[in-house]
Amino acid sequence: MSGIEVVTIARGAFRAQFLTLGATLHRLEVPDRQGRSDNVVLGYADLEDYRRQPPRYYGAVAGRYANRIAGGRFTLDGETFQLTTNENGNSLHSGPDGFDQQLWTVEARSDDAVTFRLDTPHGWNGFPGDLVARVEYALEEDGLAVRFTATADRATIVNLTQHAYFNLAGEGSGATVLDHLLQIPAGAITPVNDALIPTGALAPVEGGPFDFRSPKPIGRDIDAADAQLALGQGYDHNFVLDGPAGFERRIATLFDPGSGRVLEVHSTEPGVQFYSGNYLADGAPGTGGGVYPKRGGLCLEPQKFPDSPNQPGFPSARIEAGETYRHSMAFRFRTAGDVDAAFQL
Repeated sequence: MSGIEVVTIARGAFRAQFLTLGATLHRLEVPDRQGRSDNVVLGYADLEDYRRQPPRYYGAVAGRYANRIAGGRFTLDGETFQLTTNENGNSLHSGPDGFDQQLWTVEARSDDAVTFRLDTPHGWNGFPGDLVARVEYALEEDGLAVRFTATADRATIVNLTQHAYFNLAGEGSGATVLDHLLQIPAGAITPVNDALIPTGALAPVEGGPFDFRSPKPIGRDIDAADAQLALGQGYDHNFVLDGPAGFERRIATLFDPGSGRVLEVHSTEPGVQFYSGNYLADGAPGTGGGVYPKRGGLCLEPQKFPDSPNQPGFPSARIEAGETYRHSMAFRFRTAGDVDAAFQL
């Protein structure tokens, strides 16, 4: 498979597969309320499609800077850095050969955990500093823990996340995620312009289609007459999480009434990008053998805000020489019989 290695770990009812390409979460098998396990993350059946197909970032580590940077350009200590661009003149997930397209090294592994490492030099895709990045995946009693670290030899910017697409009905079900119920404890989003770059403002969600503070079906408002939804062709926005960042806490809850699976996403980061899979149709076959439909999966990507290096009012993505960047997150699972139990109302 052209150097792509598959690593499998298991613990209890959970089983996960990873690829060295992109340190990618390729499969994650989780039981439903009847105890039947199924893969709940999207991916390609043919591993070479992770290279051949237009990038969807299925399960990959996004970096060095996840999400968008306007014009692929930022200034640090008076020096301007031009990154490779790949979306309307902007940098998305660090350009056309981001961390998702790099072969990571397996640095450590056990029956229920694996650590991947990637070294990128100063000037890689335009970023300053020699950077060493690691991601540890560890299966725990209730799901998958993900721990990122990175260090550099000079001041730089870092923003890493896990870009898994979830369908709790099972990725081979052929179903969309529009009937999944979602809750995000966020009182605002960072609205975007027509290039999906944040304007720098914070827009309250109260009473509008972006209000997920109480659980609701994803499909309820996704096609509402709303300028921000029109720009993203659905949800593709950063939610400003309530409360202080820096410690791991629940930042989203997702429930599929059919299977009873509940996913809680935990993270130390200040924001989460919710992408509702608006451009998934017509891709190569997925791991379940079928082609995914539009909105056949969704992403909940905890991270710094998009374009933070150019937005002084946003949380900083800067690290100093020798400083360790850390992002701890987890995908935690349980089952529930109804909405009240799923969201512990």
